[in-house]
Amino acid sequence: MNRFQRTCQQAGPPALAVDGCAVASASRLRSSLLPELDVPLRFDRILLPKVWGGRELERVPGIRLEAPGPIGESWELVDRAEHCSQVSAGQAHSKGAPAGASPSTLRDLVRDCGRALLGKAPADRHGRFPLLIKHLDARKPLSVQVHPDDATAARLGGDSEGKCEAAIVLAADPGAVIWAGLKPGVTPAELREAAAGPGVLDLLQRWDARPGQCFLIPGGTVHAHGAGVVLLEVQQNSDTTYRLWDFGRVGDDGRPRPIHLEQALAAAEYGAPPRPPVEARHEDSGRGYGRAPLARTSSFAMNSLAFHARGRLSTNGQYQIYSALRGSGELAVRGGASGLVLRPGDVWLVPASIDYHYIEPAAGGLELLQILYRA
Repeated sequence: MNRFQRTCQQAGPPALAVDGCAVASASRLRSSLLPELDVPLRFDRILLPKVWGGRELERVPGIRLEAPGPIGESWELVDRAEHCSQVSAGQAHSKGAPAGASPSTLRDLVRDCGRALLGKAPADRHGRFPLLIKHLDARKPLSVQVHPDDATAARLGGDSEGKCEAAIVLAADPGAVIWAGLKPGVTPAELREAAAGPGVLDLLQRWDARPGQCFLIPGGTVHAHGAGVVLLEVQQNSDTTYRLWDFGRVGDDGRPRPIHLEQALAAAEYGAPPRPPVEARHEDSGRGYGRAPLARTSSFAMNSLAFHARGRLSTNGQYQIYSALRGSGELAVRGGASGLVLRPGDVWLVPASIDYHYIEPAAGGLELLQILYRA
């Protein structure tokens, strides 16, 4: 029994069973998965066409759009029935992994060695990896929409997970805007009356979009991403969206896309204070990088780390996710893989069991997004 198998046997799978995404058998997993869960993991991206998408994700250095047509989203890390991230086939999974071993899915990892992967961070209530991470290209505006919080999602049915999300602006055309949150005093009756047309935008807080901003959008926040923004989004593992208005457009089938007026009115948060976007203000850690908190929720936390020298970090018993926002560098672990390239567009998952790892910025510096369960 190797160290990976001992780790998984001791840690065990998450408490909840999962189904939906195809998974390998236990015997196949033991022979083809990671002999030692001791390296950061990168996954194949999943490209999704959208009526409002385009080709601007290729402005992100690490993203190449191999699919034709307007691409709206690139899912980088996901554990759902309809889509499940697969460990990149070209990646050296770990020391001792057999040549030609079949790539594993994120579902495999959560199921068979969830605690080694997640640490003290819980899986979601379905036993899945708790977050979904994506890049988004809004060449046209997204619909005016709202996601439910956990309580509303359970009450309205469908996906029992709510959807809190945070969006970082990577690129923005001149004049691009993001609408997020109802203006003070807006009532359900006013929202119902305005929802059938562009007047609904007049009820929303309007923010000019600039690269580097972080918008926190809790469940219940009525919002819309305007045309001309490229975003990196972190969210709970939910894909529930209630549309209020869709700018009068039609879907790929030539028909108007569904509107969910009653659910949206029930899910919307009224009377919440404005939530302006946050921009990183780094404080030197004394360890080779500056740190700036960007978002704190009950499901995840996000920090911007600006490296000016080699820095050592610890997982502190929970998974860490990294994606470069600016510049480039390398990620290494003690006694394991080294020279893993950090560049915008790539998302790396560092298992909780790794503990110490090292970030080396390139000559031009490196700003890194850190995503974790608890700060």
